[in-house]
Amino acid sequence: MERPSRIVLRYATPEARILLIDQNKMTLVWPSRAVRQQTDVTAALQRVEKYFLDKSPDELRRNFDITATEANDRPGAWLVTMVPRRKQIQQGITRLDLWIDRTSLLLAAMRMTFPSGDTKLMAFENVVVNGPVDQSLFSVIDPPK
Repeated sequence: MERPSRIVLRYATPEARILLIDQNKMTLVWPSRAVRQQTDVTAALQRVEKYFLDKSPDELRRNFDITATEANDRPGAWLVTMVPRRKQIQQGITRLDLWIDRTSLLLAAMRMTFPSGDTKLMAFENVVVNGPVDQSLFSVIDPPK
């Protein structure tokens, strides 16, 4: 897995909002609350890279209890569950579920479970590998004042 340098998440419910990560800067635009907030996420991204990216299976197993099964809830996918062993990782995430498409071997969905018990599920549909991306997708509009 490789972290893209630009990510945009557009939420429609319960309230419309946009979350843009461009390199090490995160911008949250939440029009109904008149919020535009920018945050430096360098430290958080470095933690993700330290524990997840470019790691061998043995390195991942040192930091996580990992199980892999056929996904009952997503036909044609494997479910890989990672539960952190280290307290430092557990402070940020308590469980990571990854659904891998068995045909394409691409990430189909990801659910993060946080120490508070909150979860975030992201499903990836119509994924095109290295396809052209319209740069206007990464624009964020200021909320009304």
